[in-house]
Amino acid sequence: MSGLAIRWHAVAGLKRFENQIGALGEKAPHALQRAVARTGDMARTQVVRALTKQTGLKRKVIVRAVTVTRPSFGSLNYVMRTRGGDIALKYFSARETRKGVSASPFGKRKVFAGTFIKAGRFPSRVSIDMGGHVFLRSGTSRFPVEKQKSGVVIPAEMVKGRTAEAFQASVRANLPRRVEHELGRLLK
Repeated sequence: MSGLAIRWHAVAGLKRFENQIGALGEKAPHALQRAVARTGDMARTQVVRALTKQTGLKRKVIVRAVTVTRPSFGSLNYVMRTRGGDIALKYFSARETRKGVSASPFGKRKVFAGTFIKAGRFPSRVSIDMGGHVFLRSGTSRFPVEKQKSGVVIPAEMVKGRTAEAFQASVRANLPRRVEHELGRLLK
């Protein structure tokens, strides 16, 4: 399992709010919790967008894969987690051609030579009722066949590249603004 987290005490640039937080007293955790929650939701949107482009998966798959633990008054942490392994090639808009199956892992379409989804000779191919998975023969005979994987692992992709940058940039840009907004609301 891998994830990204917003931790209140780890974000730079928030020291300037110490006097306002002190003035609020017991109400301060409420303002901070709301600020971290809203910032986390905004960061999650950016992570989903970046992860969709980075992996080549459909948005709804990424939305289902990324789970969130929202902050509470006792713990001002917003945590995004995901888990899973190497994703099957069928989830990358796989379609069969004469040379093999064409799919787009990591957002780049390519043909996987010798792979197949259906049985028979072109153009009269028939379904083999294997859930649309992509297969490759292991030897020279008809069987055994192996299900093909893409090499995309969502937890690994979530903590590197554009996705991690999008998360950090969103938190840096939005958390100070949200804290200022929530503190101002309660100080009125």
